[in-house]
Amino acid sequence: MQRSVSRASRTGRRRSALAAAVSGLAVIVTYALAVTTPSATATAAAAGCGTANVALNRPATASSVENSRLSAANAVDGSATTRWSSAFSDPQWLQVDLGASTDVCEVVLTWQTSYAKAFQIQVSPDGAGNWSSLYSTATGSGGTQTIPVSGTGRFLRVYGTTRATGYGYSIFELVVHGGSTPTTPPPTTGPPIPGGGDLGSNVIVFDPSMSSSSIQSKLDQVFATQETNQFGTQRYALLFKPGSYTGLNAQLGFYTSIAGLGQNPADVRINGDVTVDAGWMAGNATQNFWRSAENMSITPVSGRDRWAVAQAAPFRRMDVHGGMTLASPNCGWASGGYIADSRISGTVSPCSQQQWYTRDSQVGGWNGGVWNVVFSGVAGAPANTFPTPPYTVVPKTPVSREKPYLYTDSSGAYRVFVPSLRTNSSGVTWAAGNTAGTSLPLTQFYVAHPGDSAATINSALAQGLNLLFTPGVYHVGQTINVTRPDTVVLGLGFATLIADNGVTAMNVADVNGVKVAGLLFDAGTTRSPSLLQVGQSGANANHAASPISLHDVFLRVGGAGPAAVTNALVVNSNNTIIDHIWAWRADHGAGAGWTTNPSDTGLVVNGADVTALGLFVEHFQKYNVIWNGNGGRTIFFQNELPYDPPSAAAWSHDGITGYAAYKVANAVTSHEAWGLGSYCVFTADPSIAAYHSFEVPVNPNVRFHDVLTVSLGKGSITHVINDTGDAAVPSSVTPHNVISYP
Repeated sequence: MQRSVSRASRTGRRRSALAAAVSGLAVIVTYALAVTTPSATATAAAAGCGTANVALNRPATASSVENSRLSAANAVDGSATTRWSSAFSDPQWLQVDLGASTDVCEVVLTWQTSYAKAFQIQVSPDGAGNWSSLYSTATGSGGTQTIPVSGTGRFLRVYGTTRATGYGYSIFELVVHGGSTPTTPPPTTGPPIPGGGDLGSNVIVFDPSMSSSSIQSKLDQVFATQETNQFGTQRYALLFKPGSYTGLNAQLGFYTSIAGLGQNPADVRINGDVTVDAGWMAGNATQNFWRSAENMSITPVSGRDRWAVAQAAPFRRMDVHGGMTLASPNCGWASGGYIADSRISGTVSPCSQQQWYTRDSQVGGWNGGVWNVVFSGVAGAPANTFPTPPYTVVPKTPVSREKPYLYTDSSGAYRVFVPSLRTNSSGVTWAAGNTAGTSLPLTQFYVAHPGDSAATINSALAQGLNLLFTPGVYHVGQTINVTRPDTVVLGLGFATLIADNGVTAMNVADVNGVKVAGLLFDAGTTRSPSLLQVGQSGANANHAASPISLHDVFLRVGGAGPAAVTNALVVNSNNTIIDHIWAWRADHGAGAGWTTNPSDTGLVVNGADVTALGLFVEHFQKYNVIWNGNGGRTIFFQNELPYDPPSAAAWSHDGITGYAAYKVANAVTSHEAWGLGSYCVFTADPSIAAYHSFEVPVNPNVRFHDVLTVSLGKGSITHVINDTGDAAVPSSVTPHNVISYP
């Protein structure tokens, strides 16, 4: 929720920007530097000080932000007109990662009128509490302060303890001058952190020498724990070594991944089933979230495998010798789903699935669909017939990269395979042999376990290691900074990162080729500006030849407890590939409520030429998706508008009732999207009539194909896209379609 603050009264103070003092919140500005103790006097240090701003455009985080426009990144973007502003309380901090141990000799602070009366400037080697003070005052005057200091650290912060006004702390720019230039990769401050290691007790490994009964017993034990464990903390990865297995039925519950450890799906052969059903909800599969199957061959006992799932349940690199059913036996409600790089020899029957996306796969046939069934690069896909049947078919996927995965080599050693980039692709990557790509030994990964600190993880990343999260829940009280090109960050078993203390859980620098896969980001109780940020604000590098990619990245606000974040995912880097995400502001579970899990937006895209393949974004309080960059493409979008606006008046802006699910900014001149659906069920006030679900510029180069809205029985949506399309009303739960726009 936005605070109601007099904009007129704030505007006057803002105009005196560079001469004003910081507001009363305690502010900590933390810059990543690796600390040693302060040495010579500050005056002597300043005398030989460099002029380069070593903080410019470095990853910045803060204890809080007043709103999404006043982010921490604004304080290090080199602009005198943008600023960071904190919440209206003490203490507060702003932190940036300079990326290396740096000799700091001068700090220049330009305050807005809300300045700090009492604050410190501190440095730290790890940003995890080992702070040394370089400067302290209780008589801060605001304006522009040039402060000579002397010390060495990777992190530097301005730590405010007393505000000068009743507002928060607000800084236009924080400039840091150093006596040396950081290097990449930054030096470590302790002994080298080893790569590789044990995968932990939540990774359960099976091999063909084990009896079928012992394997089945363990599978059943995990399922009994996880079948209804929707918001629990247990996480599991069930891994099968290469070979054949017979007579198994692996039923998957919450936070459970099953995967083969061969290099290709045929290396692990299960004569049996990998099953997701919804017996726990009497056949209703709409809450079968957070589970996955990957990289194995299965021959179902009945000839058909059952995968009755909802969101965040990917089915990847699977070779099914038979057909598939995507719903429970009673064809109860279902709301999935996603298949990629898989081959199903038989027919796929969605039954009651509201929507589904299949990418770069091969199917023996497809039988039906409810509202929105999308294919891209799928051999055997039906003809494009939207809306009857509701098939949208894109013959080739314009750009893609498959998710990295864990496997064992011929010696039994663990490795991570990183598939190559593909353009204009169709079919599976492994049909003619090994998938193209690069194999990395596990010794090149820091293997993280629950309880590892963000400081340790950052040190491992700074050392040049990749990162593998074993299954579990990780509390992140300091931003994890991924700064090296081509870094692989891979989670097993729905490893979960909780953003504590209002931090952004992970920042990815604007560098080539980073891959982030298999993680669940969870908002904490203190509002964060974002959960995952890709590229700093204003990022402008061209990554077309080696894009950053996100695979099976899930972002959650509430459900496990009260939570808050402004924007769940922010993508600033150009050419980023978003390969299957679900950003979810919880509509049920602990902490689900208009004021108890506030969050504005699920996805903000600022980068150019960003491609989204399988975009699930639901229930955010303002625009669910905001697309500001040119050249964007989305293939498949699923959305529910928020259930819980208390009234139309409380959920209106600029004279319009409601916020669109998918907003393309007015300044965008090129964008294209295929197969998009948005639904409403306004449980708190069924009289709400949202104006439209899709809001886009009227431009021949902004094109939408096969777009629909549905009322699920409470509330209505007056138009589909802009002023086009008829009303989705509660008396008829049917889709209202626009085949082409404009």
